Amino acid sequence: MTGDGARDTSWQPWPTGVEAPQQPDWAAHPAYGPSCTALASAPALVTPEELARLRRALAVVAGGGAVMLQLGDCAESFEETDADQVRAKTAVLHALADEVADGMGLPVLRVGRIGGQFAKPRSLPHEEVGGVLLPAFRGHMVNGESPTPEARAHDPRRMVRAYEASADVLRALARERDQRARRLQDFRELQGSKGLQGFQGAPEFEDGPWASHDALVVDYEARLVRTEGGRRFLGSTHLPWLGDRTRAPDSAHVRLLASVVNPVALKLGPSTATAELREVCALLDPYRMPGRLTLIVRMGAERVTGLLPPLVAAVRDAGHRPVWLSDPMHGNTVREAGRKTRRLTDIVDEASRCKRVLERAGEHPGGLHLEVAASDVTECLGGKVDGVDRLAERYTTLCDPRLNPDQAAELTRAWVRA
Repeated sequence: MTGDGARDTSWQPWPTGVEAPQQPDWAAHPAYGPSCTALASAPALVTPEELARLRRALAVVAGGGAVMLQLGDCAESFEETDADQVRAKTAVLHALADEVADGMGLPVLRVGRIGGQFAKPRSLPHEEVGGVLLPAFRGHMVNGESPTPEARAHDPRRMVRAYEASADVLRALARERDQRARRLQDFRELQGSKGLQGFQGAPEFEDGPWASHDALVVDYEARLVRTEGGRRFLGSTHLPWLGDRTRAPDSAHVRLLASVVNPVALKLGPSTATAELREVCALLDPYRMPGRLTLIVRMGAERVTGLLPPLVAAVRDAGHRPVWLSDPMHGNTVREAGRKTRRLTDIVDEASRCKRVLERAGEHPGGLHLEVAASDVTECLGGKVDGVDRLAERYTTLCDPRLNPDQAAELTRAWVRA
């Protein structure tokens, strides 16, 4: 599962004049150098062959022959990476994907927010807890969630632990992909033995599960760049994405993802300008190759209908053929009773409106990008979570509110029908 690519020292995190927003403050920590060195000498967690297989599947989605579900925790926990916990998370992914496949009559590519989603951007660098001003929690790769100065200190040793936790998760995903591939091959052979040659000869669509995460911490990602066969790849995950705060064309994040062969994704928030989008798409997808670029729309339910059409036109006119996903969660966060939450009605509205905008523009609605828990959490309002007073019952997220599996199923059914 792990790659044998050679360490690539030609890519440096911060050349002069290149900005990297949302980075930890840990360069003066005595473990900073040793932690970066350890990562630079560690095996890649993915292989170029895996990346090529995922790009082929994404090209099918981009061409309208499949859809994609990308979902998982807002922020992964170091305490939830063993094989049983990974199976519980992928079981939710598969259950939702199977239902979407039945409803749409299309195969579904399954991608988790998993195996590296240990860092989060924050709107403010600090927060006040109990009258004490503390560094904001930025995910287990950076600091701890406990509201103490010691836990909130940025610690570069956490990058090494994030690598080790990701390795455990990616090994579990690889085993699951192998098992699914064997079952599919057995099924194809059975159909072929019955004389169903058309099915036996159908082009292979490897549906996953694959890993993805926000490529936020440049110190971590840059030390896991590798080369094999003269091609540079990011060894930390299959599908890295850039968020609304790190997608500037002149950022270190864009520079990094532009340099690797992984499929890459980009989040588009309400501040996205058409000129900037054209520039960053040209950097990330210069050869206009289906399967290379995924665009994740997170505008908010009230804004998506007005803001998305010119962006879709700009991308199409520039010759790109991306996968278009709707992230109907991040633009619809509100506060109720002192907690961040999201209303399922708003989430359904944005997903449905995004789908209709894409269809009217002649583009394939490629799927959904969601924050979904594997358990019956009560973090978003809707379904059985029928009042603000229910939020506190099982509000366990490390960062932003997630749908529970029943709420996610209600959403995906509505999206299929929209």
